[in-house]
Amino acid sequence: MLNTKTKGLLALVTVVVCVSLAFAFMVNRASAHKVAHDSETLQAFTDAFMEQVIRGDNLFHGGTEPGINLSNTGMACAMCHPFSSDIHPHEFPKFQEQMSEFATLRDMINWCIEKPNEGEIIDPDGEQMKALEAYMYWSNRGSVLDPGRH
Repeated sequence: MLNTKTKGLLALVTVVVCVSLAFAFMVNRASAHKVAHDSETLQAFTDAFMEQVIRGDNLFHGGTEPGINLSNTGMACAMCHPFSSDIHPHEFPKFQEQMSEFATLRDMINWCIEKPNEGEIIDPDGEQMKALEAYMYWSNRGSVLDPGRH
């Protein structure tokens, strides 16, 4: 059993620890970017992103690149999804009825390439997939994330 002096000391230590932790979190909040990016850096990020959006736009609208075959039917993604409409990338991952399984956006992209377009699936982590995904997200910017929605 603790005596009164020990209980008081324990209470004081507890208060000091709690106040110190609260102060540390308020003063030194975790942040992905400790220092704000300057305008040149932000422009470089935007330029790199838009380069991929343009590449994805080209692929989405039937463009080709060496080593990939997105369609053997003459169809392009844009023929079913003009301007990337009706893709709803903000709703993935979700159960995808056509596939009868839980799927990511990348899974769905490859399903469309392989099934309706009769093309050859692309590397889910490859540059073409990232470009297609960048175009789809850019085309649907402003949409609220709502994973699992139908």
